Amino acid sequence: MEGVFVSDMIEPVRKRAKFSDRVRVFDTTLRDGEQTPGVCFTLDEKLEIARKLDDIGVDVIEAGFPVNSEEEIDTIRMIKGLGLRAKICGLARCVTGDVDACIKADVDRVHIFIATSDVHLKYKLRMDEEHALRQAVAATDYVKAHGLECEFSCEDATRTPLERLVKFYSSVDAHGADINNVPDTVGVMEPEAMQSFISELCISLKKPVSIHCHNDFGMAVANTLAGIKAGASQIHVTVNGLGERAGNASLEQAVTAMEAMYGVKTGIKLNMLKEASKLVERASMIRLTPNYPIVGDNAFAHEAGIHVHGVLAKAESYEPLTPEMVGQKRRIVMGKHTGKHAVSNFIKEKYNMSDEQIAEVVEKVRSHTINKKKITEDDVTTIVESVLGSMPDAERLVKLNEILVVTGDKITPTASVQLMANSARKVAAGVGTGPVDALSKAIQSALGEEIKLLNYKLEAISGGTDSLCTVEVEVEDDDGKTASGMAVGGDIVMASVNAIMESINRIYAKRRRD
Repeated sequence: MEGVFVSDMIEPVRKRAKFSDRVRVFDTTLRDGEQTPGVCFTLDEKLEIARKLDDIGVDVIEAGFPVNSEEEIDTIRMIKGLGLRAKICGLARCVTGDVDACIKADVDRVHIFIATSDVHLKYKLRMDEEHALRQAVAATDYVKAHGLECEFSCEDATRTPLERLVKFYSSVDAHGADINNVPDTVGVMEPEAMQSFISELCISLKKPVSIHCHNDFGMAVANTLAGIKAGASQIHVTVNGLGERAGNASLEQAVTAMEAMYGVKTGIKLNMLKEASKLVERASMIRLTPNYPIVGDNAFAHEAGIHVHGVLAKAESYEPLTPEMVGQKRRIVMGKHTGKHAVSNFIKEKYNMSDEQIAEVVEKVRSHTINKKKITEDDVTTIVESVLGSMPDAERLVKLNEILVVTGDKITPTASVQLMANSARKVAAGVGTGPVDALSKAIQSALGEEIKLLNYKLEAISGGTDSLCTVEVEVEDDDGKTASGMAVGGDIVMASVNAIMESINRIYAKRRRD
């Protein structure tokens, strides 16, 4: 696969594996993902996420648990009404009312489940194995009688005796179930055991086997891949690995590993993974850690001098696949580990500097890292400009003269600003959800253009009510230019405004350079 640089030692694994010709992707971000503590998607967000999942090539979208509410039924029906290529699925217990709610939601597939482990049967369902089996078969009959696809899950399958699983799956198969899903409900499996487990099921069952892994021990993706190697032909995943407790198998990691390491086709457009991840990150309000694989901000970022030199000479030196494959871009992060070669490469793309000037920039970058954990490209640009003398602070194109903010329990936050832009005095006002939002809108109004606030980060430097704080922001203009700004102060509002102004000036500086 072009752009992939994985180990040749994987080849024997490929040859031994029982891969399906094509693995189908069942995404449950809108159902299991929304069960992440603290996550609740709005209707518009669900519709937008569903469209994006369809765009990237997901085969099945589990849109929700219809029996939860009439609102859930209406939402799923609206998702079905989008006319997506992906099949729309609803979750249901093995009871008639749950299946009826799925039918009312106009789904293509009903995903029915019933617990089969000893602990679930005894303490949750309080029924014996035969009673549970009768419910499973009856629910399967009911789904198929209404002309819908039926996917069946033995909840807590990986803590259920294998003989019992085969009995349940074989029984629903005989009554028309289309696919058997095997959930590792509490994430207790490990890859070698999972591969053996799924192999046994694939041998015993006639219908396709699917796998649904949770990440309680951090092995959801590894267990998913093990299931695929054993012959499973469908995977359950969520964007960004959202889900209950420690989450589910990550869509991004699972499909990229299958395509890049094993050459298994999934139908997913890998180059759209980053934008799908950002969409769900914004809607869920759960920010990914920078070192999150595949789609994290640092997944293709390099700082250490040796690594940077190797990447610039030959990308595969320190990258197993090209960032563009998954919708990412390579970033060279400047810091105390960065060598002259990396800074020099960054500078030469934008400026004409002597070796002496480059050395001065390198030294300034290193000295800045003593007090600041990371140095962004914008920071390096500022250092370069200070060395070249091309943009002193006194020559900033936008300067803030004064602000006025009014807020309170029964007052809509309102702000007015007076600033100088290109030597012209600008005055404007704005309202927002809070004082910082109101000020941001007032500044945009004064400038006469929308400059979106992409990220806002506030941190206290020390303890106490008189603590200093740092505010970091990232903004983007209509042309897609982005810039970041940072400010420190004891007043959160003023620090926020100063950070916004710094980022706006950097946007204007980029325009001037262009």
